Amino acid sequence: MNTEPEASHFLSLTRPILLVEDNPMDIDFALQSFEENKIANPVVICRDGEEALAFMHDHAAAEDRQLPIVVLLDLGLPKVDGLDVLRQARQHPVWKQIPLIVLTTSGESADISRAYELGVNSYIVKPVNFAAFADVVKQIKAYWLLINQPPFSEPKRRHP
Repeated sequence: MNTEPEASHFLSLTRPILLVEDNPMDIDFALQSFEENKIANPVVICRDGEEALAFMHDHAAAEDRQLPIVVLLDLGLPKVDGLDVLRQARQHPVWKQIPLIVLTTSGESADISRAYELGVNSYIVKPVNFAAFADVVKQIKAYWLLINQPPFSEPKRRHP
């Protein structure tokens, strides 16, 4: 059975993951972890908060196929910090519905509280080694890409 056309059709409909991260090593960890966990979604990278806000502005319609399925957001960003990006995302009628995960080195209770006050969906402290990072990505894939029903997409079909 040839499933290649179905696979290419699926990939053409796959919404991206938005990675907002300034640390080149963490970007490499994320991309390697996505590959290791066979994540098919394309990845869009914004290297500072200003780039992230520009991306949000450029992709602000629910029918935009570049609207991410999930956002992984670092807090310690240059130009505009992650909490400001989160605040502005949650004030936008479309972006406030996008699942947003803080993935940062800060485990400070003030940062965690503030992120949840601003509407983050999940807060994860980044592991410092690759194996642990890849495991976190595996968990993100399991829940946010496979189980969760994201906004602005066709309902997932459950196979018996």
